Amino acid sequence: MTTGAIPASSRARATVYPTRTAVVAMLAGAPVSLGLGLLAPDLWLVGVAWIAVLGCLIFIDALIGPDGRDVTSSLAAPGALSVNGVAMAQAALVFEGSAPRGVELALETGPKVSATPTRAFEAVRGGVARADFTLTPVRRGRAPVTEVWARWKGPLRLMWKQIARDPGLVVTITPDIAGVEGEAVRLFSRESAHGLKSQLESGEGADFHALREFQQGMDIRTIDWKRSAAHRQLLAKEFHAERNNPVILAIDTGRSMVEPIAGLARIDWALNAALLLAFVSLKVGDRVGLFSFDARPSRLDGPVSGTRAFAALQRAAGQIDYSSEETNHTYGLSTLAERLERRSLVVVFTEFTDPTSAELMIETVGRMLARHLLLFVVMRDEELEGLVDAEPVTPTDVSRAVIAAALLRERDLVIARLRRLGVEIVDAPARSIGPALLDRYLELKRRNRI
Repeated sequence: MTTGAIPASSRARATVYPTRTAVVAMLAGAPVSLGLGLLAPDLWLVGVAWIAVLGCLIFIDALIGPDGRDVTSSLAAPGALSVNGVAMAQAALVFEGSAPRGVELALETGPKVSATPTRAFEAVRGGVARADFTLTPVRRGRAPVTEVWARWKGPLRLMWKQIARDPGLVVTITPDIAGVEGEAVRLFSRESAHGLKSQLESGEGADFHALREFQQGMDIRTIDWKRSAAHRQLLAKEFHAERNNPVILAIDTGRSMVEPIAGLARIDWALNAALLLAFVSLKVGDRVGLFSFDARPSRLDGPVSGTRAFAALQRAAGQIDYSSEETNHTYGLSTLAERLERRSLVVVFTEFTDPTSAELMIETVGRMLARHLLLFVVMRDEELEGLVDAEPVTPTDVSRAVIAAALLRERDLVIARLRRLGVEIVDAPARSIGPALLDRYLELKRRNRI
């Protein structure tokens, strides 16, 4: 829980306004004065005196009793929250001097999280009033709690005294990772822990481990002829898969990735798959970094190592926001290539919609392949494929099918060109993109590609 203590003199807005009782009583004086003026002209001043006396009482009620300067407020809320979870936040109001009998408290939040109840009426005990609120995420991202509202009545019950203070707290709404660790363990248990045990294969991404006696069936290229001559027996080099490899998860946050597919935005499916891969990569000893880009590149978080660093990646993923800008693959990927200091596996989660930008991206990818291994992750649009396969009934259905087929054809052309360049491609439905990506990663580890 993150607690924000809000001083009485800091970022406060205090207002005073009459209660409903005061307004009704004040307005009641007008018809009384009018009636007395018509029926008994000598008593018309009684109504005026009523209004004057009530006005004085309202003014006195505003002056006496506690005001915003004698109040300290605080808010305790979680620093991070899963997009499918709920959390409790507690607002507290402390009166240093005299205190009212009860206080109404409310939280004002941004569009990414809601607080219930809308208002909470709490009794003041020992000069302190506390109210609990339930925070329910609406969408992923940074969700600030913008203000804590509190109001109470004066001793005469004629005036409301209200304060609003900014707690300066931001709740990070993270992707739904409730099943990430369990799914990762389930899928990972089907494969060998590549990078954790010795391997006989040699090649790119393998480190020398030890010498052992050459046996039939071993690759003759592993024989160390110099050591064999010295020991007068055939000795072969034993390799194990290289560990501590950088795995960079590059998330496209542009307009096309905000498009909903199978109930979630593409970017949310991508983040779930990225966190699944991150958990397994950290488990086998690789280092994982997170990078996002749309029209402009964002910062590169990491690479970090160790399973304890998974929480940091989760928080960084929660800060990746939706964007309405077109993606500039060339700018984003070239900037990422400049920031990488050693050969890395770069996993790019994106979608291809514009053939022109895809053409420019392919040129950048070709330059990156000279040093890095690239893996592109794209999600099949089952709704678009359904339009192509559906039986046309009206001319509109024919138009939809033709346009959908053209979009799919352009997408397939880009994927084919990337494959010819040597880029690894994961092309699967959104719901199965995580397991498909993990299988490809473990296959690359098994082949010593990384």
